This record gives sequence, structure tokens and C-alpha cells, in this order.
Amino acid sequence: MPAILLATIGLTLLFLGYRFYSRFIAERIYRLDPEFQTPAHAMRDDIDYVPTPRFVLWGHHFTAVAGVAPIIGPAIAVIWGWLPAFLWVTIGTIFFAGVHDFGAVWASVRNRAQSIGALTGDVVGPRARSLFMIVIFLLLLMVNAVFGVVIADALQATPSSVIPVWAATIVALALGQLLFRMKVPLLWPTVIGTVILYAVIWVGEVTPIELPASLFGLGPGAQWILILFAYAAIASLLPIWILLQPRAYINGVQLFVGLGLMYATLFIARPEIVAPAFNAEVPAAAPPLMPLLFVTIGCGAVSGFHGLVGSGTTSKQLDREPDARFVGYLGSAGEGALALAAIIAATAGFASLEEWRAVYTEFGGGGLAAFVEGGATIVSDGSGLRHETAATLLTMMAVLFAGTTMDTGVRLQRYIVQEWGAIYRIAVLRNAYVATFTAVGACLILAFGAGGTDLTGGMVLWPLFGTTNQLLAGLTLLVVSVILVKLGRPARYTLVPMAFVTTVALLAALYQLWDLYRTSQYLLLVLDILIVIAAVFVMLEAASALTRHRDHGGRGGNDPDAPAPTA
Repeated sequence: MPAILLATIGLTLLFLGYRFYSRFIAERIYRLDPEFQTPAHAMRDDIDYVPTPRFVLWGHHFTAVAGVAPIIGPAIAVIWGWLPAFLWVTIGTIFFAGVHDFGAVWASVRNRAQSIGALTGDVVGPRARSLFMIVIFLLLLMVNAVFGVVIADALQATPSSVIPVWAATIVALALGQLLFRMKVPLLWPTVIGTVILYAVIWVGEVTPIELPASLFGLGPGAQWILILFAYAAIASLLPIWILLQPRAYINGVQLFVGLGLMYATLFIARPEIVAPAFNAEVPAAAPPLMPLLFVTIGCGAVSGFHGLVGSGTTSKQLDREPDARFVGYLGSAGEGALALAAIIAATAGFASLEEWRAVYTEFGGGGLAAFVEGGATIVSDGSGLRHETAATLLTMMAVLFAGTTMDTGVRLQRYIVQEWGAIYRIAVLRNAYVATFTAVGACLILAFGAGGTDLTGGMVLWPLFGTTNQLLAGLTLLVVSVILVKLGRPARYTLVPMAFVTTVALLAALYQLWDLYRTSQYLLLVLDILIVIAAVFVMLEAASALTRHRDHGGRGGNDPDAPAPTA
């Protein structure tokens, strides 16, 4: 099958989803009000609450939620064949992810920019909030640990990407000063910053950087982990406009250049998809497609982490409420396009079916390496770039996404710890430095505890991360549904995706419980049990609240055209 046909179908469906379905949700369900004063204005402090142009905020939101998950998940899931992965990415993005991400931003903006965990206390109850925040903290713990391991592995595998990756931080710092302190118009800083990002690729190839084979008994991967989390701790404490926001924005621009290059060269090189639509020769030890497909591909179809970003940082920067559609739904559509590119790179970037099968000999094979190598082949064939240069470019793109997600993830973890301090009146936890140290310390313990001092087993976290991620997506959709029912608005557009995602995530969690026990991974087994128990109790509490509000008929009746009450 020609890869360009799959790309054309997928991109067209994503465009139609944004053009029509998101408009319906915005006008008839969430009912965005251009006159509503967003928390970015009402609570402005120029640290976390900063009114932001929608294009800049979209860049921040998109790169914060994207990371490498929409690359790794699809590039692993094609082991079952490209068709199941393609269907879940397109359908999931349009009817699940878009509504979920958009809804999390809207619900938070309408409730003083509270995180989805804190918001649960208002709309469901204090017990649900406490349990929900445990799930959130554990998910962020895994997000940060997994992405730290992924970045460390990528920097070791492609030393030529080290200088370009860290140069992006310098560019972001300069961009923040130009845009937010000196109020320079957006165009020229964007152009110059993007040119610099790509110019340093050559510097990286000329001067690849590798860390010592051993330092204080730690290998290169462990050294990178410590460096990355030290950076993430500092970044999470800085005002958002100094580093996180401009870094996310310029990374978003860089993503579109990279994605544009990949899709353009796809039409020039015209590769064929060599992988089967359904793989009849899945390795014996691989888990079943149902339900594991739906947790292996989370980001790129639907992801609970997006709700944390949308309600944790994005909602604090939204300039106008109608921008929530552009930032939230279009952000998920952009991530769907990235996941689609990952599917194509991991199935059409190989010379033959035999070469593809040599990579996918076990579950977990492929992943980021398949995306980089397969994508580099397509880009190189279609543009004339050296394969090594194309590989550096794609590695830089993936690592910058992961780094932005780590920045955001550690900041969100800090928020959670500080919220715990406020809720339970533990003054020390409200201190930003203590909260950051607590978050980073927990991430390091999990990264080294799961992967060992050499981090060789760090990616064992991926399946559990996927399951927790989808459980959180279901819980977020459930909370948004309760808000809609409370307002007397139709909730089926959030309840149906919630029911599906929650069901497959719970089934996957039960499968993983046995697998973790069988393989004696007791640390992860305990985490999985805690997550499942907490999630089930939150669902029961939310279901009770949903029934209670539905029995009272909401506050605005069930007519979708009724005047919208303020949330």
C-alpha cells in the first residue's frame, strides 16, 4: 500500500474533525463565551497566570502534551499491524482526544484554573479529589521517569543531537526575553530562532558529545538522568514566560517544520508500507491486541496527561475562552498527525517485510529507534539529505518534545504537592522548593528503581504508564461529564468515550497485574494495585455524583440550546 494514501486519508480525517466536530462541541456543548474573563486576566501574576496569544499558547500546549509518547506508542503498536494503530489514532483523536483535551481546558478555565484533580473536589467530593490526586501524582511520576529514560537513551544513541538539543534552551531563554519582556513582535524572533535550531545540527554532527563511560560508578544513561532532572527542577521554578513557554513555542514551530519535511518527502519518495495491515505472525510473548492496543497508543489517540497540562498550565494562560478550541482540540489533532507520521515511519521506512520483522521480534521493539531510522530513510530519500543528518534532525525533534514534557510534568508535580500542602494544611509542602525536591526525588527513585543504576530496564515502565494514562483520561472525561450534567447540558459526547477508555484501561491493568506478578516486578505491581483501587473508587464517587445531578435535572434543563449558565 502506498504510504501517501494512508497519510492523505489520515490528515483529511483529522482536518474534518477539527473543522466540523470541534465547532459543534464548542458551540453546542461547552458553549464558549468571548466575554468571559479568563483566570489569566482575573488572577494575573506574570509567573503562572499570563494572558498569552493563542498561537504561542498552542505551541506551548502542543509540545507539552506531545513529547515522545505519540511517537513511541504507535511505533510499538504496529507490531499488531498498521491498520489497528491507524484506526485508533484517527478515530481516537477526533472523538476522544479532542473532546477530552478541549474539555479539560474549558472546565479548568470556568473554575479558577484549578487542576482537574482539585476540581474533582468541587464537582464530585473531597474523597474523590484525594484519590484522584494520588492517581495524578503517580502518572506524573511515571511520565517524568519514562521520558527521562527515553531522552537519556536517545542522547546516547545519537551523540550528534546533544548540542542541538541544549542549544534550544538558550534560544528559548532569548526568545522569552524578546517576546515577553521587550515585547518584540512574534515573526522575526520565531524565524531567527528556528534558523538557529537547524543551523546547530551541523555543529552537533561535527562535535558529537558523549559522557564518560563511568563517573562515580554511574554509566552515561544515569549521568544524563541526573543532569536532566536537575535542569527540569530549575525550569519548573522559573516564571513560565522565561523558559517553559518560549521553549514550548519554538519547539512547536520546529515540530511543524520537521513534520512538514517528513510529509513533503513522503510524497516525493513515495515509499510503500511493507508491514502487514494485520500481523498474523505476532511474536509469541507479545500481549494481545485487545485491550493492549488502546493503552500502548495513548498520546496520539487520547491521553490523561493532556488533561493535566490543559488544566494545570494551559488554562492559566488562556487569553480568551474561544481560544480553548484552537489550543485544546487543534493541539490533539496536531498530535494525531505526529502519531500518524510515526506509524508511517515505522512501517514504510524499511526496505522489505523481512527487514521490518527483524526489528519487531518482541513487544517493545521498534519505538523511538524505528521512528528515527525509518523516518530518516524517508526524509533522506525524498530530500537528498544525508541519512545521518536526517536521523539527527528527527532525534532532536523527539528529544525536544520529551524535554518540554518533562519541564511541564515536573512543574505539574510541584503543583500537586503544593495543593496537598494547602488541602491538608502542611505548610512545608506549600514551599515551591520543597515541593520540587519532593517531585524530582520521587522521579529519580522510580527511574533507578525500575531500570537499575544503568537504566537498562527503564522502559519496563511504559505499559504501566499507558494504562495509568488511559485510566486518568477516563476519569477526566467523567469529571467533565459531571460538570455538563450539573449545567443541564448533553453529556453523551464525553460519557461514551469515557466508558470505552475506562473499560479497556481497567482490562489492561488487570492483565498487567498478573504479568508484573509473574515477572516478580513487585515495585510496579504495588503501584498498579494502588492506581486501580484509587481509580475505581473515584469512578464510584463520580458515578454517584452524576446520578445525583441527573436526578435533579441539572440547572439548565436538557435543551442544548438553552442559555448557558456560568460554571
